[in-house]
Amino acid sequence: MVDSKPREKWSGSADFLFSCIGYAIGLGNVWRFPYLCYQHGGGAFLIPYYVTLICGGIPLFFLEVALGQYTSIGGLGIWRICPMFKGVGYAAAIIAFWLNCYYIVVLAWALYYAYNSVISSILPWSTCTNWWNSPSCRTLPQMRNYSSLLTCSSIQFKTNASMMVCLKNVTDHLAQFTSPVKEFWERNALQITDDISEPGSLRIPLAITLGISWIACYFCIWKGVRWTGKVVYFTSMFPYLLLFILLIRGLTLEGAMDGIKYLFIPDLTKLKTSALWIEASTQIFFSYGLGLGALVALGSYNKYHKNCYRDTLILAAFNEGTCLISGFVIFSVIGFMAKTEGRKISEVADSGPGLAFVAYPAAVAQLPFSPFWSALFFIMIIFIGLDSQFVTMEGFITACVDEWPILRRRKELFIAFVCLISYLIGLPTVTQGGMYVFKILDYYSASGWCLLVLLFFECISVSWFYGADRFYEDIKDMIGFYPGRFWKWCWIVFTPLLCTSIAIFSLIEYEPVKYKNYQFPKWAEYIGWCIALSSILAIPIYIIIIYSRQTGSFKERWKKITTPTIDRNRSIDDNDKETKQRMLTEHTTAMTNL
Repeated sequence: MVDSKPREKWSGSADFLFSCIGYAIGLGNVWRFPYLCYQHGGGAFLIPYYVTLICGGIPLFFLEVALGQYTSIGGLGIWRICPMFKGVGYAAAIIAFWLNCYYIVVLAWALYYAYNSVISSILPWSTCTNWWNSPSCRTLPQMRNYSSLLTCSSIQFKTNASMMVCLKNVTDHLAQFTSPVKEFWERNALQITDDISEPGSLRIPLAITLGISWIACYFCIWKGVRWTGKVVYFTSMFPYLLLFILLIRGLTLEGAMDGIKYLFIPDLTKLKTSALWIEASTQIFFSYGLGLGALVALGSYNKYHKNCYRDTLILAAFNEGTCLISGFVIFSVIGFMAKTEGRKISEVADSGPGLAFVAYPAAVAQLPFSPFWSALFFIMIIFIGLDSQFVTMEGFITACVDEWPILRRRKELFIAFVCLISYLIGLPTVTQGGMYVFKILDYYSASGWCLLVLLFFECISVSWFYGADRFYEDIKDMIGFYPGRFWKWCWIVFTPLLCTSIAIFSLIEYEPVKYKNYQFPKWAEYIGWCIALSSILAIPIYIIIIYSRQTGSFKERWKKITTPTIDRNRSIDDNDKETKQRMLTEHTTAMTNL
């Protein structure tokens, strides 16, 4: 039975643009990009980052949006262009589901920090007198006083060797102390255990903030894209106001320019490491939200003749601008911390997922009106993460309701069910050992090898099987002109080659998942690979299933599973409900026959 409820479209011409801004410009820019830059030597990270951006990120962004707009179907239905590769759609839906389950915990952390920023006139991570502080906790003024007592003067030592020994002793003495910011993060917010085998108890405050995040996500998408299109006007633009306020404040801090120089001046020796290239490449795909079906879903709500090519270029400029601005914000603060603590920039903070929750709180604790600046920063994190989260959810929901139209009649209930299940699956990330679970999910489920494999098959299915020339004709029918040949060459050669090279490189140079210096046990790695394979295996399994359902010779079967089942050169009147309904009926019939 085909649901008679017509498929929605964006209510305004700018809805799509703002939704993409909210989706692509998210925590990948403000949270993940800075900590990867910091981890891989600042400016050295930017070289492979921009190579991947030009040859892979923007071309794939354009491909996914154009596919959705041409077919007016979600991430599963678009594979009418080449039925054999519908497993790519299922893989994308699985990755999106895993991402939804763990990505939102960053919002839970941010909510917890925002709450603690406003409940008191003194930030709780600025002192060492709290219940969670250890005897080794020292505030920054105490550390300065201690280090001044251990100063190594060149007058005292006649040789450089004795001077170096003194400096090492001072460093060793200071290393025995911990900062109140780090202790708040590890001993209060996370209450992290020493091992993944010790999950500990559920962190009730984080379970509550995680629940609040899911409720907010639900109410952002429960009424469909016409409602979502209005929500993103605020959730995508308001963070920019906060980001610029924080940028101006950050640039006025002492030592800010030292941090920004670290962001741009590359350490070229880092380019020899495989981890740098792998992380930079996957960061582009993660930041742009590629391979998750969300961009396809957003494009599918466009009017048929919308200029998605122009929108792609605008969004690419917005995305990279946001990455740089957020880099300025975080690295100006890191430079300030290095200046005030008398340390090297590379030694100021631990790199990793908690960078934004350690580096920035440490800096704002030293500023006048520190609770205000702290609350401002974490509110920005919340809004930036929220629109990325609910748009990814919208992509997953769209794929499901387009594939099974009966769900559209109970869409609000279906969304509530998915949110509840995702919340329950995400609860292990807010236990005392939750950071280890988070790291495994972040490392295996939605980035790295599984994402590269998915994007490779997505690209070749369109450019090699459906045909790049045919797809170019479809784009011309939509926007009225042919894009430059550069995009075609990227889809045919450069992007698949890039994905293949990095995937092979990552396997050859494979390093097991780590959190700081903690090496995960083998069984945790096996679980991680099972999560990764849950999406990857969907591609070959579906090819085997659809091939086995056909009859005839190998050539006849091959033709059936690679022949598009979608009408070409169909200029749709967006107000023609009868045409839309006929297309939906044809889609359902075609899928049933397959």
